[in-house]
Amino acid sequence: MIYTVTFNPSLDYIVDVPDVVMNSINRTTGEKIIPGGKGINMSVVLTNFGIDTRAIAFTAGFTGEALKNLLADRGVNADYINVNEGMTRINVKVRSNGETEINGKGPDINMQHVAALYEKLDYLDSDDYLVLAGSVPESLPDTTYMDILERLDYKNMNIVIDAEKELVLKALTYKPFLTKPNMKELGDMFDVEIADRDGVIEYGRKLMELGSRNVLVSMGGDGAILLAEDGNVYEAKAPKGDIKNTVGAGDAMVAGFLAGYIETGNYYEAFKLAVCSGSASAFSEGFATREAAVKLMGENF
Repeated sequence: MIYTVTFNPSLDYIVDVPDVVMNSINRTTGEKIIPGGKGINMSVVLTNFGIDTRAIAFTAGFTGEALKNLLADRGVNADYINVNEGMTRINVKVRSNGETEINGKGPDINMQHVAALYEKLDYLDSDDYLVLAGSVPESLPDTTYMDILERLDYKNMNIVIDAEKELVLKALTYKPFLTKPNMKELGDMFDVEIADRDGVIEYGRKLMELGSRNVLVSMGGDGAILLAEDGNVYEAKAPKGDIKNTVGAGDAMVAGFLAGYIETGNYYEAFKLAVCSGSASAFSEGFATREAAVKLMGENF
């Protein structure tokens, strides 16, 4: 089974406003609320693909209850750690001439809550996959992911990390199965600006030297690159289509990769499904379905 952990999930409130005017009343032409958070997004896509998954998330307040209901409506197998103070954050995305995001803070999580997470993770075994995705609250140290990998190291599990700089770098000593930065995040890890494929490959290899067994780098409209532990570098252009929603496209890419790898054991097949899953999400108002991703594979590979 693929377990995902989301420390700071959200309700994503997405609104369409044709032309935002600052310091004035603006009215929407469309709006929706969806469950959010990187690990949760991955579990939603894996559920769509028919892959066994369980989303573990910290929730708080009435917004946390709403999040639970939205995931139940989508048939997602989920397990929650309830935080007594605060509330699950609301992230607002305004789609106008461009896209503007306002992300909430979320509740403070303490070590007692983390201990409850450890109790759940202790039941995982070597056949399971664990995905640690997204940010952690300011109340937790940037060693949080490293601490989890250290605790589970004896299990020899496949662990995926999709997060920002320090959370990833500090955990690499435990050789995670996969890291998935985008180009900017990869550059930030090494305090450089990456502008092309050569830079992606150069610094992706540096991540592997530090411990990541596989590195999947999303490059937006330019596609993606996978540096695999089999020694190959796989590249693909992004499929063409009408982009409707970029929220969670990178998360869908990770879900597609894991689904493809579990089903085939082949890095290139997993990579193809990853690229097409990310695009299938971007081309829809929801998240990728297996049918949409497979259709794009047939058209682009």
